[in-house]
Amino acid sequence: PGHGALTGDLHRHGTTIEAIPLRSVTEPTTPPYGLPGVLQVCSGPKSKPIRSHAAVNPRENSPYRTQEGPRAMNIVVCVKHVPDATAERTFNDADSTVDRTGVDGLLSELDEYAVEEALKTTESSEGEVTVLTVGPEQAGDAVRKGLQMGADKGVHVVDDAIHGSDAVATSLVLAEAIKKIDHDLVICGMASTDGSMGVLPAMLAERLGVPQVTHASEIEVEGQTVRIRRDGDAATETVEGTAPLVLSVTDQSNEPRYPSFKGIMAAKKKPFETWSLADLGIDSGQVGLDASYTAVESFEPRPARTAGTIVTDEGDGAEKLVEFLAGKKFI
Repeated sequence: PGHGALTGDLHRHGTTIEAIPLRSVTEPTTPPYGLPGVLQVCSGPKSKPIRSHAAVNPRENSPYRTQEGPRAMNIVVCVKHVPDATAERTFNDADSTVDRTGVDGLLSELDEYAVEEALKTTESSEGEVTVLTVGPEQAGDAVRKGLQMGADKGVHVVDDAIHGSDAVATSLVLAEAIKKIDHDLVICGMASTDGSMGVLPAMLAERLGVPQVTHASEIEVEGQTVRIRRDGDAATETVEGTAPLVLSVTDQSNEPRYPSFKGIMAAKKKPFETWSLADLGIDSGQVGLDASYTAVESFEPRPARTAGTIVTDEGDGAEKLVEFLAGKKFI
């Protein structure tokens, strides 16, 4: 508190970040210069807000800094093409990876919330929404769905060497692709409906060197400031950050729109680029199944459903039911 200054170096994961003087906490809480500072406001159900303020000195050649000051917010939305949950899903016999060619696929439902949030954010500005995905040829359908919903551009990174990549390798490809796209904000769904890991937003933030504001159930954007509400089991947190940052949203954040006929037709004329690993400067040895930290060792089909047991109540139905549950170790 007061008019002191934060000086010296901040060390995080071996990276040195030069700090700049901070203003009094009684003054407006926008980080100096409106650059990648972070302001967090966290409160429990009965406690008063606790505020902390840290600002990062911008690099002279930062892609996020402009001489003209604040500009329209451009957003990259990371989406995934996943197997249809209603279809018969399986793995490839050759390498135990998910079979993504022999089954119908679609845009992950949880990623639709990310697309919707991006569209809502840019509706009142001149910013653009770019939908980005990584995957085989048919994964481009996920990008097209985003374009039909209203996104402006699409990018599909496709390369045979990517096959079998885990979350770590996938985050590398996504991060390098994001760096090639003019952006202020990266939005992801809370998880994919096939893997359900939910780790990519944090990995992307680390690779891009920006803050992460995750699991947002309510989002408010004012200029370059992003404020979210994160609902937990015991408390609700309000977290605020300054773009550029990575944001992930939950299925409580909004109601995704359905593509209109006009939107479907307009999507056919929107820019859609296809990039390879070579376009991103990534060596094929950095991705793929052999470069991944995790892999499926074995799998087997789910056992067929058997007929249930009928318990006839002859006055001892409750006793038979207890015996059945105990035999199955349910009680």
